[in-house]
Amino acid sequence: MNNDLTRGERLQIMLTGEELEALDSWRFAKRMPSRAAAIRELLKRGLAAEGFDKALGGSKSGDFGVTGRSSAAPTRGDGGDSAE
Repeated sequence: MNNDLTRGERLQIMLTGEELEALDSWRFAKRMPSRAAAIRELLKRGLAAEGFDKALGGSKSGDFGVTGRSSAAPTRGDGGDSAE
């Protein structure tokens, strides 16, 4: 695992209570040392699962949520009209 302590960028996000509860439950089950570490791990896993090394542009933050409705944001450049 890469423990790079020279991270130069700060990202601030807002979560619903339900999203925070889901994050903390996952974090504690995986024995992650912090919320930040858990978020970095989930981000890494999510991007790898989708075959991305970076996110696509043009999406709104409201298109993405951890819990509740599924994302309507396009993935892998498919324009959002995937036949899956």
